[in-house]
Amino acid sequence: MISHPSRHCTVELQALPSRIGQVRRIVSAQLRYWHMDSLIDRAALGVTELLTNVHLHARPDKTCTVEIELLLDRLTVSVRDRDPRLPVVDDADPLATCGRGLSMVAAMSESWGARPDGDAGKVVWFTLPTAAVPATPLTAPPASARPPRRLVEEVPAAAFAEVEHGYDHGRPQPAPARSAVPG
Repeated sequence: MISHPSRHCTVELQALPSRIGQVRRIVSAQLRYWHMDSLIDRAALGVTELLTNVHLHARPDKTCTVEIELLLDRLTVSVRDRDPRLPVVDDADPLATCGRGLSMVAAMSESWGARPDGDAGKVVWFTLPTAAVPATPLTAPPASARPPRRLVEEVPAAAFAEVEHGYDHGRPQPAPARSAVPG
């Protein structure tokens, strides 16, 4: 079911990989319709990450509702599912191939959070400012200062938005030296 009031859009779906791509395209098209093209990439990334979490973790089923709402100064994207367990933010190992979705949502959004939704579900959401906001350089605390795993209630995006870059993106970096001799 899709509803399109003037500044509100709701899509109900099964969070399966093929449907996630469809919802990403629906969100992008809706933002184009609202003339909010500058938000498309971040909104599409965020909704993809939240739906992927439903696909990977939600029980008892993968049914969920995506809602986007455009207010004067912000876009709110939320995903409601039927699993009451709140998401856990993991400190992903640098070489891990998963476990960074919520951190990415936090880094690219103005704010985000999760809240219980009745007795048998939750809502995970993020907001994006609609006005042009100057980009700030990204830096992060050292790995030893990272907090342990925790349940997420509501976390300001600034808590995750800082990432330290240990190399210069503009120059090629030499590969570490390795010996061809065993031992």
